[in-house]
Amino acid sequence: MAIIVQKYGGSSVGTVEKIKAIAKTVTDRKNSGDSMVVVVSAMGDTTDELIDIANKVTSSPDKRELDALLSTGEMRSAALLAMAIKSLGCDAVSYTAYQINIKTSGQFGKSLIDDINVDKIKKSLDEGKIVIAAGFQGINEDGDITTLGRGGSDTTAVAIAVKLNGLCEIYTDVDGIYSVDPREHKDASKLYEIDYEEMLELSSLGAQVMHPRSIELAQKYSIPIYVGLSNSKIRGTIIKEESNMNMENKPVTGIATSDEDIAVTVKDIDGNINLISNLFENIANKKINIDMISQTAPINNKINISFTIPKIDLEECLNILKEHCDIKSQVDIDEDITKFSIVGIGMKTTSGVAARMFKLFRENNIEVKMITTSEIRVTCAIKHEDKLRTVKIVANEFNL
Repeated sequence: MAIIVQKYGGSSVGTVEKIKAIAKTVTDRKNSGDSMVVVVSAMGDTTDELIDIANKVTSSPDKRELDALLSTGEMRSAALLAMAIKSLGCDAVSYTAYQINIKTSGQFGKSLIDDINVDKIKKSLDEGKIVIAAGFQGINEDGDITTLGRGGSDTTAVAIAVKLNGLCEIYTDVDGIYSVDPREHKDASKLYEIDYEEMLELSSLGAQVMHPRSIELAQKYSIPIYVGLSNSKIRGTIIKEESNMNMENKPVTGIATSDEDIAVTVKDIDGNINLISNLFENIANKKINIDMISQTAPINNKINISFTIPKIDLEECLNILKEHCDIKSQVDIDEDITKFSIVGIGMKTTSGVAARMFKLFRENNIEVKMITTSEIRVTCAIKHEDKLRTVKIVANEFNL
């Protein structure tokens, strides 16, 4: 008998009918002999609706209270699913983060899971119950409810699977992971297996199927993750350890795009390394993720620095820049960017991948504003209007 930890996303629990269908699926799995733990997100667009309500109450909602508000969406889903399962004659119990002691730290809205006390979950499983856990939330050292950020229920599910030494299954509204978002490239290929490292890069760069922190956690503890379509027998995707076969197949595994970033350029900033270090350290302390960075050569000890950040962090970043930059420095904001990335373990052993991509850019007159690379990915900032055209030509070039 295996312990199965399943997670159902917001679209999967978006209606009463869908919740009833999940209840039947989970109950059948339980009756086949597995111990079942189910992590749920808020129904449909509940989180967005709660944010809208908060913004109508005040233009600047208090972050502690906003987390308390947003956490209610997952609690509602958990209770409803437990009711639906009980109506089928199978015992179930729903738990909030407080009840199962999901310990978190960090900022409200972006907290990290430190530990989970699974004693209560184990006791309930031993009693033959199906356990339903509210995802996306935790309790910090002050006893406050915190949330894990968008997609945080994935992390909740993986963390519980780690603590229970169980199998993790993520169910959503897509039937697996594709080489390219099918909404951007209709001929995208499904990936039946993908390496942790590749999936982490893709999810960090804009692929929205999985939350990056959940992949980091799964990789750290070698927990394979199955990603599939809710209430379907269509074969999904396994995220697992790297295999040599994957490395030798083709250099590029997938493409990720993101329209959620902006480029910030600070002109004529003092080239003093201490000032630059302090600047980026203060940005990091605010949990603002910087991805792409470029710097010009010094002229009269003055440099220009450009970097990308999430759009939602712009105001906080500008406040930091005001404190740390000379009054003569000029800050430019470029909102017309799409982060376009190619990712593949095969790049480790294949030369000329970036050259092939930039040749395509040259031939198709695609402007590249910034570039950053790692061992298994190349990321460029391009214009929004060039996104779909770029996806198509690069996907065709690398047979994605």
